[in-house]
Amino acid sequence: MARRGENIHKRTDGRWEGRYMLSTPTGRKQRSVYAKTYAKVKEKLAVAKETAKKESFAIDAESGRAGRKTFGVMAEEWLQYIEKNRKYPTYVKYKKIYEKYLSELAKVPLTSVDVGTIDKKLTLLDMQESVALKRTVYAVFNQIMKYAAKKYHVHTDTFQMELGCERKQNVATFSQMEQSRLFHVLCSEMDVFKMGILLCLSTGLRLGEICALKCSDIDLHTETLRVSSTVQRIAVDGCGTKTILYENKPKSIYSMREIPLSEDVVQLLRSFPMEGEYLIKRDAPMEPRTYQNKLKSYLRQAEIGNKSFHALRHTFATNCIESGMDAKSLSEILGHANVQITLNRYVHPSIALKRQQMNKLSSIYGQFVGQSER
Repeated sequence: MARRGENIHKRTDGRWEGRYMLSTPTGRKQRSVYAKTYAKVKEKLAVAKETAKKESFAIDAESGRAGRKTFGVMAEEWLQYIEKNRKYPTYVKYKKIYEKYLSELAKVPLTSVDVGTIDKKLTLLDMQESVALKRTVYAVFNQIMKYAAKKYHVHTDTFQMELGCERKQNVATFSQMEQSRLFHVLCSEMDVFKMGILLCLSTGLRLGEICALKCSDIDLHTETLRVSSTVQRIAVDGCGTKTILYENKPKSIYSMREIPLSEDVVQLLRSFPMEGEYLIKRDAPMEPRTYQNKLKSYLRQAEIGNKSFHALRHTFATNCIESGMDAKSLSEILGHANVQITLNRYVHPSIALKRQQMNKLSSIYGQFVGQSER
């Protein structure tokens, strides 16, 4: 039977239980202490309540200090955290996003920033860029607010933009005819740059990955290629428009992968001496923009319209599926976190393949027609 006003009662297992309330960053929660006797549980309950009271004061104090901070101050704290705990290119990207799209909120008190505020401010900005960029802006805002909630225990709102039913445009792939013309150009007077393009079309390597590919990443004995680094040009923090060529590990743990090489690719690689540290430029990573321009010149020679370097990767993925490769194997070769990314973004069946699949129905329906004519 519970003792009146003390929240103490005897349980069916013979123990005594005392209950009390604890304030947490997410609200008030009930906690319990246990003992073999009423006197002991009462003693433990008094200690627990006193501790809970002190913790509650600490939360209130932290919330008060956070409430006096502005969104800009909180953003700077969050960026410092990102700089220490994330890759440098990620920090630079988030910093640029904040400075370009969210700095107008810098002087707004943190406790005054809510969904209505962000909705009004951001919709007034000139944001005609891609849907992906818009999502990144809102993600940065939400991460800042969640950081404030976690560190200072304040209630914050997160924001989600209504993006409607806008359909994401697929990356253009090379048709069979375009691939034939491109192969003809690449195989004519082949050099290491053309060989690198063929390698991307045969393995699905990203631009940054081929530019950073080292000779030591290629094992012609086991006929495998290891992706262990990538390179990109990024802005130097605090140096205006100055940029550097930054080499780092791939974008995720899934991007660090081993790719089996076909016999044709192995033969292609054996025809080029492995001299220097890097495959393409020998003594340093290849400049991605320069390599993009190389591809553009090959496309002009092949009389192919303008396509991005990433189209090589999408074309590789589509060719793999059309030739019968299973989606799981392809996903791991491409370095994706899951098969859905591979199928939804990287596979673009041609009209010829779709017609071929539709024609397979004839063998099924033909049986029904034959049966009905008997």
